[in-house]
Amino acid sequence: MKRTLIAPVLAAGGAAWAQMTPVGIWNSFDAKTGETKAEVRLTETDGVVSGRIEKLLRKGADQAARCHDCDGDRKNQPVIGLEIVGGARKVVGKDVWVGGKSVDPENGHEYALRLTPIEGGRKLEVRGSFAFNDRTQTWVRVP
Repeated sequence: MKRTLIAPVLAAGGAAWAQMTPVGIWNSFDAKTGETKAEVRLTETDGVVSGRIEKLLRKGADQAARCHDCDGDRKNQPVIGLEIVGGARKVVGKDVWVGGKSVDPENGHEYALRLTPIEGGRKLEVRGSFAFNDRTQTWVRVP
């Protein structure tokens, strides 16, 4: 009897621990309207987190939209599939990932990046910094 109670508790604890990472699928939101904007998949390869837009979720969104204001390799690329997060690495001893860049496909601006899972990993604070301008969005994990 005790074994059956311990296993679910360990499994639940393991699931919670596994969620304290930015890796996963997230819904991003419009800062002005609160409307769901996009679904973003964050992955980790060799300790580096990157992420691409998988779906545009805003009502009436142009699914063929391109990043006209982006620079370099992103210039005029389709927004769906566009890498908007890259280069973030975990801070030793903390549930925070820094050192990368994020791109806003609506205006092409690039920001220094900080990712912090919150609320047991159910949400992700995505902080972008450019010069003296900071903005933080809270993304919600897709179950």
